[in-house]
Amino acid sequence: MAKDAVGYALTALNRLSGSEMLDRIGMRKTVERLAYTLTKSGFQAITTTARAFNSGNPARKPARLNAPGHSRDLFDLGITEEQQMIRASVQAFAQEVLRDQAEHADARQQTSDEVIAQALELGLNYFAVPEALGGAATERSTVTSLLVAEDLAYGDMGQAVAILAPMGVANALTQWGTAQQQSKYLSTFAEESPPKATIALCEPRPLFDPMALQTTARRTGDGYVLNGTKSLVPLAAEAEIFLIAAQADDGPAVFIVEGGCEGLAVGDDPSMGIRASGQRPLTLNHVRVPLENRLGNRNFDYRAFVDLGTLAWCGLAIGTCQSVLDYVVPYCNDRTAFGEPISHRQAVAFMIADIAIELESMRMLTYRAACRAEQGKSFQREAHLARTLVKDKAMKIGTDGVQLLGGHGFTHEYPVERWYRDLRAIGVAFGGLHL
Repeated sequence: MAKDAVGYALTALNRLSGSEMLDRIGMRKTVERLAYTLTKSGFQAITTTARAFNSGNPARKPARLNAPGHSRDLFDLGITEEQQMIRASVQAFAQEVLRDQAEHADARQQTSDEVIAQALELGLNYFAVPEALGGAATERSTVTSLLVAEDLAYGDMGQAVAILAPMGVANALTQWGTAQQQSKYLSTFAEESPPKATIALCEPRPLFDPMALQTTARRTGDGYVLNGTKSLVPLAAEAEIFLIAAQADDGPAVFIVEGGCEGLAVGDDPSMGIRASGQRPLTLNHVRVPLENRLGNRNFDYRAFVDLGTLAWCGLAIGTCQSVLDYVVPYCNDRTAFGEPISHRQAVAFMIADIAIELESMRMLTYRAACRAEQGKSFQREAHLARTLVKDKAMKIGTDGVQLLGGHGFTHEYPVERWYRDLRAIGVAFGGLHL
């Protein structure tokens, strides 16, 4: 009800602010200040959920997915026919739907329900849930998930994050969730209307290290009490399930928290880029979590949890950088200066060539790390190398894209400025996603 009340009030104020009457009676500043205050305070209450999660009859053992049967003990860039079919569908959706809605979603700071509904028609959520729990997944393919992230980001990174965040939660529950956690939460992702969910890992401080969390989880007799602040949380105001990373007595851990919990509040701090993902800060003030909502058990690998999220962000960066490259090549060939295309200038040609080289380097390192993860090998080193390269080169590619368009690159009329803002997130983003 609180969420509805705030929404109705803001709608009324927005309509009122468009009236010329406010100028005549001298009330415009007062109304605008009221709307701003209501927005800031209203978001503190938006973590409600109407969905009831029931444990049902959990199985004795959790459902797990094995690596694909075609996976070999070598780095293999071959894409199977099934992966090609999935990519074709996702690429068509990204170019026809996400790219068309990108500017609108960025301005509204939200991915529309219509786009989310069309994304669900692809059936990607079913492939994150094992068959035993009502899904369609028979094997675990980190590479396939990476390819999907890359292709969605080719359309628009912000909307891609909003679509992939719930899948990331489902992937984590599939890989590490207990039988009870899977029965209560994971099975809902195979329903016709799956829950919106997200991962909260990043914290608002310089040089954030996901292995040194300041959000705490204090053990009590019947559970844990969580305190702290998270930043850049996708779908924060809409999520019904959160996977929140916190420092427990025995090290970093992840907890399943339902939206609407007492003490869980969402702030209002719009980000520079990937605005369509609805990233906002999340505050935890004595949030109580039952013992059984600590993700996994002794087999939980927090380091792998972080690294798989890192690879997802790398995949998003690769897809967006590919968009930049595919846009600047025809632009520079068509744009003329001094009687010839600007692509005839060495400085321009070399800059485009550098984008292509750097993009392929990013892709190879990221694919290699994902391949090792899929094979069950250690991939921490490879994930770190991929992120180190990607966060540097992706931001450079975004900058070069703007530079190649000159003054046009600085305007909303061309998408390169949005891609530049989105790619800046790669250097600071943690969490939200999971392959």
